[in-house]
Amino acid sequence: MSAISLWTGAGTLGGLDGDQGVSGQLRDGSVSRFLAILTVRNEAAFLLEWLAHHRAAGFTDFLVFSNDCQDGTSQMLDRLQDIGQLTHVPNDGPYDKAGIQFTALKQAARHPLVKAADWILVLDVDEFVNIHAGDGTLPCLLEALPEADAITLTWRLFGNAGKLRFEDAPVTETFTRCAPEVMHWPWRAAMFKTLYRNEGTYRKPGIHRPRSAGKDRLEAFRWFDCQGRELGGQFKTKRLFSDYGQPLYRFAQLNHYPLGAMESYVLKADRGRANRSASELGMDYWVERNFSTGEDTSVLRYQAARQAQQQAWMADAELARLHEKAVEWRHRRFRRLMEQEPARALFSRLMMTPPSRPLSVATARTLQGFAALGRSRADSESGD
Repeated sequence: MSAISLWTGAGTLGGLDGDQGVSGQLRDGSVSRFLAILTVRNEAAFLLEWLAHHRAAGFTDFLVFSNDCQDGTSQMLDRLQDIGQLTHVPNDGPYDKAGIQFTALKQAARHPLVKAADWILVLDVDEFVNIHAGDGTLPCLLEALPEADAITLTWRLFGNAGKLRFEDAPVTETFTRCAPEVMHWPWRAAMFKTLYRNEGTYRKPGIHRPRSAGKDRLEAFRWFDCQGRELGGQFKTKRLFSDYGQPLYRFAQLNHYPLGAMESYVLKADRGRANRSASELGMDYWVERNFSTGEDTSVLRYQAARQAQQQAWMADAELARLHEKAVEWRHRRFRRLMEQEPARALFSRLMMTPPSRPLSVATARTLQGFAALGRSRADSESGD
């Protein structure tokens, strides 16, 4: 059975009762523990697909934080924990001023799973690791970039493509229209998440990149992008997005499905943003991410393994019940929101707004020039 097929660690599909900590074997015979850290709220309808996909991609451990869930997400996570598939930590507050997700990551820094991990990646439930190297697993990505201590997985944005209704169907199969491979604007289209070696150079996980670096160790800690380019010093300390306007996905990409169906986006706006407690989701977020001029189905290489794992979990009566409950909750919550003018207005604007148009190189350079002028003015005024 190939490395991308059915996950058969200590917790096999037949028993559903295994230990989460199954190591991923590299070609040279060494083993690694790959940890994914996730924060969720009201995401139970999508959780099994996300988890099964990342099992297929080679993650061995999952540390999942939940907060204030009404759709059964917390109960689903508890059940998955009971059968050895992940570790669930309720994140009930109080919350740091930087947001709910940041609070969870502060807790994660002290967690035994983080201490035990060889490699760590912080993800959201709308992000799917999509490895092009080898058989599509994390060990193959490391073999493609053998000198890397940190690898930037740059977003590829998958747009709404006119999908109106939420349906209980895999996200990775439903949404295949996306941004072109090379984007020139906005910079948010080139944001990344960082898969990094957990050997002590960085002491804390962060949303997009690891934090609290030991400065005496940074020079030897090497960062690479998924095109195979070694990255400079800014990436080691502060960068959150890749250099756009160039190819970035040779060995891997991070499929990002931030919008989903229009109904789902209304629910996402109702839920709020985990990393910005006071920030609302509106049309600006939608327009900067709703790109559909390209098409990419490469993530479907994981389809068979992901489906087999999902089906095994759905054979568990409690997980099946919780999944069905979550799907019904989404339909019910949407209908309730449509009774409220702000949500109804957002839904109507989504229906009236066409897909976003990628900007040309010339237009993007003009905007970059304005940004440079703004930075220059700010620097001069701060020096007065």
